[in-house]
Amino acid sequence: MKKALFFISMCLCSLLTGCHSAGTDVPNPEYAIVGVPFNKVQLSDQFWHPKIELNRTVTIPVSFQKCEEEGRLENFLIAGGQMEGQVRGVMPFDDTDVYKIIEGASYSLTTTPDSLLEAYVDSLIQIIALGQEEDGYLTTWKTIDPTHSPAEWCPPGERWEGLAWSHELYNSGHLFEAAAAHYQATGKKTFLDIALKNADLLVRVFGDGANVQVPGHQIVETGLVKLYNITRKEAYLDLAKHFLDVRGDHRLRELWGSYNQDHLPVVEQSEAVGHAVRAVYMYAGMTDMAVLFQDKAYERAVDELWQNVVHKKTYITGGIGSRHDGEAFGANYELPNLTAYNETCAAIGNVYWNYRMFLLHGHAKYIDVLERSLYNGVISGVGMDGKTFFYPNPLSCDLAYPFNQGAMTRKPWFDCSCCPTNLCRFMPSVPGYVYATSDEAVFINLFVESKTEVVLKNAAIEVQQKTRYPWEGEVLIGISPKAATRFKVMVRIPGWLRNSPLPGDLYQYASAVSKAPFSLMLNGQELAYTEGDGYAIIDRLWEPGDEMQFAMAMEVKEVVTNSLVAENEGKIALERGPLVYCVEGVDNSDFDTVSAADCSRYEVVSGSGVLEDTKVVYAKGESEEQLFTAIPYYTWNNRGLSKMKVWIDK
Repeated sequence: MKKALFFISMCLCSLLTGCHSAGTDVPNPEYAIVGVPFNKVQLSDQFWHPKIELNRTVTIPVSFQKCEEEGRLENFLIAGGQMEGQVRGVMPFDDTDVYKIIEGASYSLTTTPDSLLEAYVDSLIQIIALGQEEDGYLTTWKTIDPTHSPAEWCPPGERWEGLAWSHELYNSGHLFEAAAAHYQATGKKTFLDIALKNADLLVRVFGDGANVQVPGHQIVETGLVKLYNITRKEAYLDLAKHFLDVRGDHRLRELWGSYNQDHLPVVEQSEAVGHAVRAVYMYAGMTDMAVLFQDKAYERAVDELWQNVVHKKTYITGGIGSRHDGEAFGANYELPNLTAYNETCAAIGNVYWNYRMFLLHGHAKYIDVLERSLYNGVISGVGMDGKTFFYPNPLSCDLAYPFNQGAMTRKPWFDCSCCPTNLCRFMPSVPGYVYATSDEAVFINLFVESKTEVVLKNAAIEVQQKTRYPWEGEVLIGISPKAATRFKVMVRIPGWLRNSPLPGDLYQYASAVSKAPFSLMLNGQELAYTEGDGYAIIDRLWEPGDEMQFAMAMEVKEVVTNSLVAENEGKIALERGPLVYCVEGVDNSDFDTVSAADCSRYEVVSGSGVLEDTKVVYAKGESEEQLFTAIPYYTWNNRGLSKMKVWIDK
């Protein structure tokens, strides 16, 4: 045992580049629109590529090391009889931290081969296998001692007792997602076999109505769909829908209430309530069901829930979940700033859900929400060092309220470490949100310097972008079929470019956008296009070597909030492109009295120090005096402890 942990420690010391592992794509063919997999998109940009590389070289190794130090790995060995002792850690879902980091490491292996990392992950899978019981059961704390719970709020009990809090099915969900990623990255079935053995157990226990209890924390639903995509085993898909179908049905079982979204049948839910991460994971699963089963009731439900979340419960940063109490959605228009929760995991879940909504409906508004969450609410969760984290992401900090799990700055880890490990798995997948295809169209959804090759039903096409977005608004888009072919290219016209910060009337710009917010040309000539569903649609005969020039006006804009959000009355927030800005005390000695009332113009300049690769905003008065400095929201708290606010007096 000591030799095994020593090997793990040695692997953590250095992650070196090595041989390539074969990847296997497992798309979901039932969606009419299909995303181009992230491992088929090569990034070369200066915004996302460095962040993904930092995740690979710092965040993932540090997180693995924390798991070892805090006994996450030992739990599998104790459960498997290889060590003696009580359960390590304080959460019933500590197993998932290991799974999520393996998922992120696996995604990284598909784009950056690394023989040492791959060997290390293989060693972890061997340890996980030891903790699995003979029939496939895998939740280490219950295997070790079901009479003793690691958390006071989680009652002890035998298998499947207390599912509202035990996280047994949540553990399975993250196991399934990670195993699917590992299989796709390496072609190896070692982890997948563990997951399938567990999934088959769930089918025996919960399938065909044998047990009508549901997960206390959703994610097993989307995990089962991923296993279905690999195996095409209908029982996995049926079980995913069963868990959703019986949720909130008082005729079958005693309900747990709105905290777990277990207050009404899912198809009757129209307002987002309860724990925000649980909610958006469930909504993502519901969207899968709407497509996979062609279920219109599910489709209507997710449409209504999406409208409620986006029109009444989303922060300007794309964050969701306003209450610390229960990590939950508040009432409609309840969007406090200082006490905003905006869990990093919820922002990630918001991306997962909105991407599925785009694949379902093909409208750019879902990518608008995704982009806002991605560039603001997600990446604010990790420091520029790659190893310090926010759990909540507030919109103001007064240096008195300890918002970050008892701290007012980023922390290196948490007892509940779901957010750091979720970042591990999410960051490598970002290239997968850039492009998508339907039978006859290529979608350019995000503007990231990159290249890929896509295949439509009648053409193979090389697609390439050259851009410095989000700092600059010019994008060169190369569209090069193997031979002259007619098809559509759909270029997203971002909501921020169309005078719409977010869909709905929750936020508006104080003044209209430029009269000519964008231009679109082809090979230097004016280009004919139509607009629909938030896209510039170019339907033409494309030639090898064609290149479009898409130029977006990058203005600093003042945002105002719907008057029903009382806390933001008389205040404005600043945006430039997809980025929300904030003011921080380190730049503004008069922080408490900062106001935009006398601002006549905004000047955009290059940042310095840790902000050297960003653009900062100077607010200038009539006589050109500098009123205040604003920085991208995601960069705050990287220069020491400081006050911060997004909403500024006007």
